[in-house]
Amino acid sequence: MPRFAANLSMMFTEAPFIERFAAAAEAGFQAVEFLFPYDFAASEIKAQLSRHNLTLALFNTSAGDTAAGEWGRAALPGREHDARADIDLALEYALALECEQVHIMAGVVPDGADGARYRATFIDNLRYAADRFAAHDKRILIEALSPGVKPGYLFSSHISGAGHRRRG
Repeated sequence: MPRFAANLSMMFTEAPFIERFAAAAEAGFQAVEFLFPYDFAASEIKAQLSRHNLTLALFNTSAGDTAAGEWGRAALPGREHDARADIDLALEYALALECEQVHIMAGVVPDGADGARYRATFIDNLRYAADRFAAHDKRILIEALSPGVKPGYLFSSHISGAGHRRRG
């Protein structure tokens, strides 16, 4: 039987974010996901999950400075410190919210930039994340974003991200 999670960043947007948990439960969902929890204390989100008997399926590391065009920092050369701070914060939230998996936001590769350098930076940060999350029996995910959704994102298709899957 399929299981579905309501994406609270995209659904029930007529209500403030913190009220969307109730809306999801009332609609029959048993799990939720959202893009970014960081505007709220983990305890506030945990209270909503508990109050409405919901599990958290997934959330993302920080997008960074979206006003400057960032959409993740794990692939950005020279931003390793920021990326690892994002990873550490996401792990704190994952532990507090009992979330089993987190999407590591790669980032946007500027036109004309050396894509290999961005991929190498991402792999280094992905290894860091994998070690940190595995120590707590949590999973990390990568996600492709189509050019129509986020032009220049490091992974534009499932094929472009497939080489980063842990083997064995």
